Amino acid sequence: MARSFVSLALAAAVAAASTASMAAAADTEYPSFGNIVRKDSRLDKIVPKDARMEQLAEGFDWSEGPVWVKEGGYLLFSDIPLNSVMKWKEGEGVSLFMKPSGYTGVVDYSPEPGSNGLNLDSEGRLIFCEHGDRRVSRLEKDGGKKTLVDSYQGKRLNSPNDSAIKSNGDLYFTDPPYGLPQRYDDPRRELDFCGVYRLGKDGKLTLLTKDMTRPNGIAFSPDEKTLYVAQSDPADAIWMAFDVKPDGTLGEGRKFFDATAWVKEGKKGLPDGLKVDQHGNLFATGPGGVHIFDPDGTHLGTFETGQATGNCAWGDDGSTLYINADMYLVRIKLNTKGAGW
Repeated sequence: MARSFVSLALAAAVAAASTASMAAAADTEYPSFGNIVRKDSRLDKIVPKDARMEQLAEGFDWSEGPVWVKEGGYLLFSDIPLNSVMKWKEGEGVSLFMKPSGYTGVVDYSPEPGSNGLNLDSEGRLIFCEHGDRRVSRLEKDGGKKTLVDSYQGKRLNSPNDSAIKSNGDLYFTDPPYGLPQRYDDPRRELDFCGVYRLGKDGKLTLLTKDMTRPNGIAFSPDEKTLYVAQSDPADAIWMAFDVKPDGTLGEGRKFFDATAWVKEGKKGLPDGLKVDQHGNLFATGPGGVHIFDPDGTHLGTFETGQATGNCAWGDDGSTLYINADMYLVRIKLNTKGAGW
């Protein structure tokens, strides 16, 4: 996977982001970050008593969309405003992996032009949700990018945000307008709703629901019978749980958890990216940090980051949770593993 040339400005940003990470790598001890709040005894089986969040790197504009690459043992994540994908590897720190990542135009476009959610398909190919180019794309083995989908019924997508891949190869993704220059009021919008879609392995695009105001993070339960979708609407900050029908479409949806009160309390962030562990527990970024929920909806605890926290991903052997918290990259080692590991 080839890297593009780095601008001087980006090079300076990469150097700044690398400083803490490289220094920590040299010392083999990363500084602690944030706090762990335990609200239910069930959390003790998930989070070791001596667990702590570790700050791996800092200095990003807005870090998002992490994915662990098993072949190579490193983390990739987006820095959306810098239109870049960054790479972090133990002992090496941060480096630029790709630029541009989500917008290939030649003029300034929006404050958030780059890629957002990253994923890997069954062949290990990198999947991008691209804000600026308003598409879902795939990095081919020869280094070229292929557009998987950029429109629905002849109308351009808003700005794909995050994705989840079902075991049969179908790709589910959300499409709020955060990447558009004027977001909801942008004259470039061609769809008057924010959809949740399924892109089948046969290439067919299906609108699953258009009833969510700001669909964002998305993840399956371990048995793939439930699809969780975050809604990053400050007036209705919720996580939804949808029944997945045998044909892959969505059935009845229910409100899994409502965090609107946390927003009103002034906690930073909104329901955003989320992941699920092998037991069905949700690790959902939202107001205040990363919240851990039992599959029954009980709030077990929170990794308080003190930052607007965008997303998280399983890494290493599947028992480490990597977290993008605004300008920081953080991790925490747990007693559980991600679904599918």
